Amino acid sequence: MRLLIVEDETRIAEILKQALEQTGFAVDALSFYADAQQALALGLYDAMILDLGLPDGDGMKLLEEIRSAGNRLPVLILTARDAVEDRVSGLDRGADDYLVKPFAMTELIARTKALLRRPGGALGTILQAGNVNFDTIGRDVWVGGVQVVMPRRESAILEHLMRRLGRVVSKAVLEEKLYGIDEELESNAIPVHVHHLRRKLLEAGATAEIHTVRGVGYFLSEDKPWE
Repeated sequence: MRLLIVEDETRIAEILKQALEQTGFAVDALSFYADAQQALALGLYDAMILDLGLPDGDGMKLLEEIRSAGNRLPVLILTARDAVEDRVSGLDRGADDYLVKPFAMTELIARTKALLRRPGGALGTILQAGNVNFDTIGRDVWVGGVQVVMPRRESAILEHLMRRLGRVVSKAVLEEKLYGIDEELESNAIPVHVHHLRRKLLEAGATAEIHTVRGVGYFLSEDKPWE
């Protein structure tokens, strides 16, 4: 899952980015209204955490813009504006949740996941393919009832493939979902992660298998072709 943080306080943005990445998200952090507009136009994100007091505009106006355009991206407002009127206004204008600074990081992470678990959201609870189970809340992977430890990006690839079981997921989509706009990406990064993921599933006795569609991407099947 890929998140966009729009927050002009650099220290807060850095703390948020680090904590959310440790939870398993790919995160882009931006400080300006104009930059957020450009990033949102690409349509890469599963949710946004939005500060209202931006240097070059009001975050509430940005929220109104994306809602007027029909964009239903889940939005969590994160702001120092704590008046009841501000909260009501934010929710009325299309925010999905509203959290006042200062805040507990655990609560922010929990609220973000809750937004993604809503009907139509990007985050389900338990995904299953063959004897492979993926707990998207705890980020735990189980094969045949045995837990398999995986690095963040390998588990993220597995999640995307399980959500699109039997359908091809392009290499470009995986790159967009797994890496932030400020992260350096080597051309073979995704193939290397897939190689390690495929090997771990095989060694664990998974009945789901990753297939490569050369020049396009990858897909997950529940049964190996020879079975």
